[in-house]
Amino acid sequence: MAQFRSKPFGVTKSGEKVNEYIISNPGGLEVHVLNYGCVIKNILVPTKKGPVDVVIGHDTLADYENDFNSQGSTCCGAFVGRYANRIENAVFSVGGRAYHLEANNGKNHLHGTFPRKIYEVKSFGDTLLLEAESPDGEDGFPGNLKISVRYILTEDNALRMDYRVSSDADTVLNLTNHTYFNLDGEGDVLNQKLKLYASRYLEGNNETCPTGRILPVAGTPMDFTLVKRIGRDIDSDDEQMVIGDGYDHNFIINGNGFRKFVEVSSPKAGIKMTGYTDNDCVQFYTGNKLTTRKGKKDNLIARRGGYCFETQGYPNAVNQPNFPSPILKKGEVYRTVTEFRLEKY
Repeated sequence: MAQFRSKPFGVTKSGEKVNEYIISNPGGLEVHVLNYGCVIKNILVPTKKGPVDVVIGHDTLADYENDFNSQGSTCCGAFVGRYANRIENAVFSVGGRAYHLEANNGKNHLHGTFPRKIYEVKSFGDTLLLEAESPDGEDGFPGNLKISVRYILTEDNALRMDYRVSSDADTVLNLTNHTYFNLDGEGDVLNQKLKLYASRYLEGNNETCPTGRILPVAGTPMDFTLVKRIGRDIDSDDEQMVIGDGYDHNFIINGNGFRKFVEVSSPKAGIKMTGYTDNDCVQFYTGNKLTTRKGKKDNLIARRGGYCFETQGYPNAVNQPNFPSPILKKGEVYRTVTEFRLEKY
């Protein structure tokens, strides 16, 4: 069974206390979580050479606050919402009424303010439970939300993320986690090897917002159906790669239900990670816009120094009638589960 301990992490600029919660299992895997943004701050994987921290982030609360409140926020490690990914032109309609959001990514709305929330923490068994509310009108969205985030560390080295949200009015919702992984523990990620269980992806416009077109990955740099180095095609002159300055694209995961969607490995560190989800899609982002800044300990956060697997519903679905609806009805419960399993090889 997982073990829990906690320690103070800092005080926000508004005077709220933030703690760091440390979950460990008998196999030696250790996960550090903040109740600020439900941030996954560290994932320490035991290896023959000692533990390797496979996520990028910051050492201080001040650095997280400055990051998450900046125009170019990385959202590193954070629970993201109300609407993960982009809403085109920062506007959508529900029930015949138009809702206007902050245009925080060019002319589009990206992710939202959940990374800046303080969550109430409860722990039991092998689960860390974090809860918060989002009032009607926050970020411009309708409905009062009750938010529940569960982080579960299993004995077989899997970190499960379980999200449950309800609303008192019809609204739209799309949630994800924005952890940047680097299984090497340092440097860039270009030599790490990736397989995605996705044979289709969403075309992006010149602001990487989905156009509505669903395209096959075959014969393009998007094809990770067979294992290849992340960096093999990342600087291709393919139009989609030029637009994203690398990978910043949404892939439609093959199949339905809770299933495998990714395998990634580091030959250098001898670490492999396998991901499972019940979501429709995953945004694969290779940190192309990360700028060099201080990270944890002596490591820098730098361009292509991490990658995200942002499991989610279809982005911009509120403005694309051919995408599955993202509407959460009044009184219904939104629930989704994603799991990352880490192992040595």
